[in-house]
Amino acid sequence: MSDRSTPAPLWPTWPYPRIVAHRGGGKLAPENTLAAFETGASLGLRMVEFDAKLSADNTVFLLHDDTVDRTSNGHGAAAQMTYADIAKLDAGSWFGARFAGQVMPTLAQVAERCMALGLAANVEIKPCPGREAETGKRVAEAVQALWAGQALPPLLSSFSYEALEAAAAAAPDLPRGMLYEAVPVHWREDARKLGTVSLHASHQPLDGPQVAQIKAAGLQMLVYTVNDPVRARELAAWGVDAICTDRIDLIGADFLDDA
Repeated sequence: MSDRSTPAPLWPTWPYPRIVAHRGGGKLAPENTLAAFETGASLGLRMVEFDAKLSADNTVFLLHDDTVDRTSNGHGAAAQMTYADIAKLDAGSWFGARFAGQVMPTLAQVAERCMALGLAANVEIKPCPGREAETGKRVAEAVQALWAGQALPPLLSSFSYEALEAAAAAAPDLPRGMLYEAVPVHWREDARKLGTVSLHASHQPLDGPQVAQIKAAGLQMLVYTVNDPVRARELAAWGVDAICTDRIDLIGADFLDDA
Protein backbone atom coordinates (compact mmCIF):
# COMPACT_ATOMS: atom_id res chain seq x y z
CA MET A 1 0.00 0.00 0.00
CA SER A 2 1.18 3.46 -0.81
CA ASP A 3 1.28 6.20 1.82
CA ARG A 4 0.71 8.80 -0.88
CA SER A 5 -2.27 10.97 -0.11
CA THR A 6 -4.60 11.60 -3.06
CA PRO A 7 -6.62 14.73 -2.32
CA ALA A 8 -10.21 15.00 -3.50
CA PRO A 9 -12.73 17.78 -3.00
CA LEU A 10 -15.05 17.56 -0.01
CA TRP A 11 -18.68 18.06 -0.88
CA PRO A 12 -20.87 20.26 1.30
CA THR A 13 -23.89 18.33 0.04
CA TRP A 14 -24.49 15.06 -1.80
CA PRO A 15 -24.74 15.91 -5.54
CA TYR A 16 -26.33 12.60 -6.57
CA PRO A 17 -29.90 11.29 -6.28
CA ARG A 18 -30.64 9.82 -2.86
CA ILE A 19 -32.11 6.53 -4.10
CA VAL A 20 -29.84 4.24 -6.13
CA ALA A 21 -31.04 1.19 -8.07
CA HIS A 22 -28.83 -1.77 -7.12
CA ARG A 23 -27.23 -3.38 -10.19
CA GLY A 24 -29.43 -1.28 -12.43
CA GLY A 25 -32.90 -2.66 -11.85
CA GLY A 26 -32.90 -4.22 -8.40
CA LYS A 27 -35.11 -7.30 -8.18
CA LEU A 28 -37.17 -6.36 -11.24
CA ALA A 29 -34.71 -7.17 -14.06
CA PRO A 30 -31.58 -9.22 -14.70
CA GLU A 31 -28.72 -7.48 -12.94
CA ASN A 32 -26.05 -5.50 -14.79
CA THR A 33 -27.88 -5.49 -18.13
CA LEU A 34 -29.22 -2.67 -20.26
CA ALA A 35 -32.72 -3.98 -19.52
CA ALA A 36 -32.03 -3.36 -15.83
CA PHE A 37 -31.20 0.30 -16.46
CA GLU A 38 -34.30 0.72 -18.60
CA THR A 39 -36.41 -0.87 -15.85
CA GLY A 40 -35.02 1.46 -13.21
CA ALA A 41 -35.48 4.51 -15.40
CA SER A 42 -39.06 3.49 -16.25
CA LEU A 43 -39.91 3.74 -12.54
CA GLY A 44 -38.38 7.19 -12.28
CA LEU A 45 -35.05 6.20 -10.73
CA ARG A 46 -32.31 8.70 -11.48
CA MET A 47 -29.22 6.79 -10.37
CA VAL A 48 -27.94 3.26 -10.86
CA GLU A 49 -25.17 1.20 -9.29
CA PHE A 50 -23.42 -1.49 -11.32
CA ASP A 51 -20.32 -3.72 -11.35
CA ALA A 52 -17.46 -3.29 -13.82
CA LYS A 53 -14.62 -5.72 -14.50
CA LEU A 54 -12.20 -6.78 -17.24
CA SER A 55 -12.44 -9.55 -19.80
CA ALA A 56 -9.33 -11.47 -20.83
CA ASP A 57 -8.72 -8.94 -23.61
CA ASN A 58 -9.20 -6.00 -21.21
CA THR A 59 -12.64 -4.88 -22.31
CA VAL A 60 -14.49 -3.21 -19.43
CA PHE A 61 -17.89 -4.87 -19.11
CA LEU A 62 -20.58 -5.47 -16.47
CA LEU A 63 -20.59 -8.53 -14.22
CA HIS A 64 -20.72 -8.98 -10.46
CA ASP A 65 -19.25 -12.47 -10.03
CA ASP A 66 -15.84 -13.81 -11.01
CA THR A 67 -17.56 -16.44 -13.16
CA VAL A 68 -20.37 -16.10 -15.69
CA ASP A 69 -22.26 -19.13 -14.37
CA ARG A 70 -24.88 -17.54 -12.08
CA THR A 71 -26.17 -14.83 -14.43
CA SER A 72 -25.82 -16.36 -17.89
CA ASN A 73 -26.03 -19.60 -19.83
CA GLY A 74 -22.23 -19.80 -19.91
CA HIS A 75 -19.63 -21.34 -17.65
CA GLY A 76 -16.17 -20.35 -16.52
CA ALA A 77 -14.04 -17.53 -15.21
CA ALA A 78 -14.69 -14.16 -16.82
CA ALA A 79 -10.99 -13.25 -16.61
CA GLN A 80 -10.22 -16.12 -18.99
CA MET A 81 -12.81 -15.18 -21.62
CA THR A 82 -12.55 -12.60 -24.38
CA TYR A 83 -15.36 -10.10 -24.58
CA ALA A 84 -16.35 -11.52 -27.99
CA ASP A 85 -17.11 -14.80 -26.21
CA ILE A 86 -18.82 -13.10 -23.28
CA ALA A 87 -21.05 -11.13 -25.65
CA LYS A 88 -22.40 -14.39 -27.09
CA LEU A 89 -23.88 -15.43 -23.74
CA ASP A 90 -27.53 -14.96 -22.76
CA ALA A 91 -27.53 -12.92 -19.55
CA GLY A 92 -31.30 -12.50 -19.29
CA SER A 93 -33.08 -15.84 -19.56
CA TRP A 94 -32.02 -16.95 -16.07
CA PHE A 95 -34.16 -14.11 -14.70
CA GLY A 96 -37.15 -14.47 -17.01
CA ALA A 97 -38.08 -15.47 -20.54
CA ARG A 98 -38.94 -11.91 -21.56
CA PHE A 99 -35.32 -10.93 -20.94
CA ALA A 100 -33.88 -13.60 -23.24
CA GLY A 101 -31.02 -12.31 -25.34
CA GLN A 102 -29.79 -9.68 -22.89
CA VAL A 103 -26.01 -9.55 -22.82
CA MET A 104 -23.37 -8.40 -20.36
CA PRO A 105 -22.82 -4.94 -21.83
CA THR A 106 -19.58 -3.05 -22.24
CA LEU A 107 -19.02 0.05 -20.18
CA ALA A 108 -19.21 2.05 -23.41
CA GLN A 109 -22.73 0.72 -24.08
CA VAL A 110 -23.72 1.48 -20.50
CA ALA A 111 -22.42 5.05 -20.65
CA GLU A 112 -24.45 5.68 -23.78
CA ARG A 113 -27.60 4.25 -22.23
CA CYS A 114 -27.17 6.11 -18.93
CA MET A 115 -26.81 9.41 -20.74
CA ALA A 116 -29.81 8.67 -22.96
CA LEU A 117 -31.93 7.81 -19.91
CA GLY A 118 -30.61 10.63 -17.73
CA LEU A 119 -29.15 8.27 -15.13
CA ALA A 120 -26.34 9.13 -12.74
CA ALA A 121 -23.98 6.23 -12.02
CA ASN A 122 -22.10 4.56 -9.21
CA VAL A 123 -19.50 2.35 -10.91
CA GLU A 124 -18.32 -0.38 -8.57
CA ILE A 125 -14.89 -1.60 -9.63
CA LYS A 126 -15.14 -5.37 -9.25
CA PRO A 127 -11.73 -6.90 -10.09
CA CYS A 128 -11.18 -10.59 -10.64
CA PRO A 129 -8.54 -12.02 -8.27
CA GLY A 130 -5.04 -10.83 -9.13
CA ARG A 131 -6.26 -8.01 -11.40
CA GLU A 132 -7.00 -5.39 -8.76
CA ALA A 133 -4.69 -2.57 -9.84
CA GLU A 134 -5.13 -3.20 -13.56
CA THR A 135 -8.91 -3.19 -13.25
CA GLY A 136 -8.94 -0.03 -11.15
CA LYS A 137 -6.76 1.78 -13.66
CA ARG A 138 -8.63 0.67 -16.78
CA VAL A 139 -12.10 1.24 -15.36
CA ALA A 140 -11.20 4.74 -14.15
CA GLU A 141 -9.64 5.66 -17.49
CA ALA A 142 -12.68 4.36 -19.36
CA VAL A 143 -15.12 6.22 -17.10
CA GLN A 144 -13.15 9.44 -17.51
CA ALA A 145 -13.20 9.14 -21.31
CA LEU A 146 -16.79 7.94 -21.71
CA TRP A 147 -18.38 10.53 -19.40
CA ALA A 148 -16.09 13.40 -20.45
CA GLY A 149 -17.89 16.73 -20.37
CA GLN A 150 -20.82 15.49 -18.29
CA ALA A 151 -21.88 17.80 -15.47
CA LEU A 152 -22.11 14.94 -12.95
CA PRO A 153 -19.39 12.30 -13.35
CA PRO A 154 -19.90 8.75 -12.13
CA LEU A 155 -18.93 7.95 -8.57
CA LEU A 156 -16.31 5.18 -8.42
CA SER A 157 -16.30 2.68 -5.56
CA SER A 158 -14.68 -0.63 -4.70
CA PHE A 159 -14.15 -3.12 -1.89
CA SER A 160 -10.57 -3.37 -3.16
CA TYR A 161 -8.21 -0.76 -1.69
CA GLU A 162 -5.66 -1.59 -4.40
CA ALA A 163 -8.20 -1.12 -7.20
CA LEU A 164 -9.42 2.21 -5.83
CA GLU A 165 -5.85 3.40 -5.28
CA ALA A 166 -5.06 2.62 -8.94
CA ALA A 167 -8.25 4.40 -10.01
CA ALA A 168 -7.23 7.48 -8.02
CA ALA A 169 -3.83 7.54 -9.70
CA ALA A 170 -5.32 7.09 -13.19
CA ALA A 171 -8.18 9.58 -12.88
CA PRO A 172 -7.67 11.71 -9.76
CA ASP A 173 -10.51 14.10 -10.57
CA LEU A 174 -13.19 11.39 -10.49
CA PRO A 175 -14.99 11.13 -7.14
CA ARG A 176 -14.36 7.97 -5.16
CA GLY A 177 -15.91 6.05 -2.28
CA MET A 178 -14.43 3.13 -0.35
CA LEU A 179 -16.77 0.15 0.09
CA TYR A 180 -17.00 -1.91 3.27
CA GLU A 181 -19.25 -4.59 4.67
CA ALA A 182 -18.62 -3.49 8.26
CA VAL A 183 -16.85 -0.13 8.65
CA PRO A 184 -13.33 -0.86 9.97
CA VAL A 185 -11.41 1.11 12.58
CA HIS A 186 -9.05 2.43 9.89
CA TRP A 187 -11.74 4.09 7.74
CA ARG A 188 -10.36 7.58 8.37
CA GLU A 189 -6.88 6.55 7.22
CA ASP A 190 -8.31 4.89 4.10
CA ALA A 191 -10.30 8.01 3.27
CA ARG A 192 -7.25 10.25 3.69
CA LYS A 193 -4.92 8.08 1.61
CA LEU A 194 -7.43 7.44 -1.16
CA GLY A 195 -8.85 10.96 -1.24
CA THR A 196 -12.41 9.66 -1.02
CA VAL A 197 -15.47 11.89 -0.88
CA SER A 198 -17.78 9.18 0.41
CA LEU A 199 -17.91 5.99 2.43
CA HIS A 200 -20.12 3.11 1.25
CA ALA A 201 -21.17 0.41 3.70
CA SER A 202 -23.66 -2.32 4.44
CA HIS A 203 -26.53 -0.84 6.43
CA GLN A 204 -26.92 -3.87 8.71
CA PRO A 205 -24.12 -3.21 11.24
CA LEU A 206 -24.58 0.58 11.25
CA ASP A 207 -25.98 2.68 14.06
CA GLY A 208 -26.68 6.37 14.41
CA PRO A 209 -23.52 7.35 16.32
CA GLN A 210 -21.28 5.66 13.73
CA VAL A 211 -23.04 7.48 10.89
CA ALA A 212 -22.61 10.74 12.81
CA GLN A 213 -18.85 10.10 13.18
CA ILE A 214 -18.44 9.48 9.46
CA LYS A 215 -20.42 12.57 8.54
CA ALA A 216 -18.51 14.70 11.06
CA ALA A 217 -15.28 13.65 9.31
CA GLY A 218 -16.55 15.37 6.15
CA LEU A 219 -17.50 12.25 4.22
CA GLN A 220 -20.80 11.63 2.45
CA MET A 221 -22.36 8.21 2.95
CA LEU A 222 -24.06 5.60 0.76
CA VAL A 223 -25.49 2.44 2.29
CA TYR A 224 -26.48 -0.87 0.70
CA THR A 225 -28.66 -2.95 0.17
CA VAL A 226 -31.68 -1.46 1.94
CA ASN A 227 -34.96 -3.15 1.03
CA ASP A 228 -37.16 -2.23 4.01
CA PRO A 229 -38.83 1.21 3.76
CA VAL A 230 -38.86 1.61 7.54
CA ARG A 231 -35.11 0.99 7.73
CA ALA A 232 -34.54 3.36 4.81
CA ARG A 233 -36.26 6.18 6.68
CA GLU A 234 -34.30 5.42 9.85
CA LEU A 235 -31.00 5.61 7.97
CA ALA A 236 -32.03 8.85 6.30
CA ALA A 237 -32.87 10.31 9.71
CA TRP A 238 -29.34 9.45 10.86
CA GLY A 239 -27.91 11.50 8.00
CA VAL A 240 -27.14 8.86 5.38
CA ASP A 241 -26.95 10.55 1.97
CA ALA A 242 -27.94 7.71 -0.38
CA ILE A 243 -29.78 4.40 -0.18
CA CYS A 244 -28.91 1.61 -2.62
CA THR A 245 -31.88 -0.75 -2.93
CA ASP A 246 -33.14 -3.82 -4.77
CA ARG A 247 -36.75 -2.89 -3.98
CA ILE A 248 -37.12 -0.02 -6.42
CA ASP A 249 -40.82 -0.88 -6.49
CA LEU A 250 -41.11 0.05 -2.78
CA ILE A 251 -38.32 2.58 -2.33
CA GLY A 252 -38.69 4.80 -5.36
CA ALA A 253 -36.94 7.89 -6.65
CA ASP A 254 -38.97 10.30 -4.49
CA PHE A 255 -39.07 8.13 -1.37
CA LEU A 256 -36.85 10.41 0.72
CA ASP A 257 -38.05 13.75 -0.62
CA ASP A 258 -39.75 14.51 2.68
CA ALA A 259 -36.96 13.06 4.83
